[in-house]
Amino acid sequence: MIHRARRVLFLSAIALALNLSVSTAAQANTLDPRIAYALSAEPGGVVTSASTVEWPRLGMTLTLPSGTSPRGLSSKCPTGLLCAFGASDENGARLTWATCGTFATTALAQVRSVANARPTGTVQARNGTIILASAAAGNYANVSGSVTNVRCL
Repeated sequence: MIHRARRVLFLSAIALALNLSVSTAAQANTLDPRIAYALSAEPGGVVTSASTVEWPRLGMTLTLPSGTSPRGLSSKCPTGLLCAFGASDENGARLTWATCGTFATTALAQVRSVANARPTGTVQARNGTIILASAAAGNYANVSGSVTNVRCL
């Protein structure tokens, strides 16, 4: 009798595990490819909507542009934040940070512009320690080259 109960419990656990893996795989198939890329490139992200991922430990948020806006996001770089964009002129997918520091941009396949919506300081788009572009407070800069991180001063 105990052997049978263990067997039923074991089989139930396997069925539950298979069900969870199937639903997780189905969920992954419905993610926007840019979100799937970001989660793969920068582990630890939490999908909060169909167009937003947050990395609480990093203080970073990825926001995808809506399909209805030809220029992308309605609020380019919100006040007080540092931003990196996947397209030039503050367009495309957007990474944001609320604190000053040096941050990896691996969640974006490419960075083509950065913006500094803080009242002071500068944000730099860099490849390692090489500065590719800089944006002063309240401004943005387009970037050419391979950006690996942004740094605010």
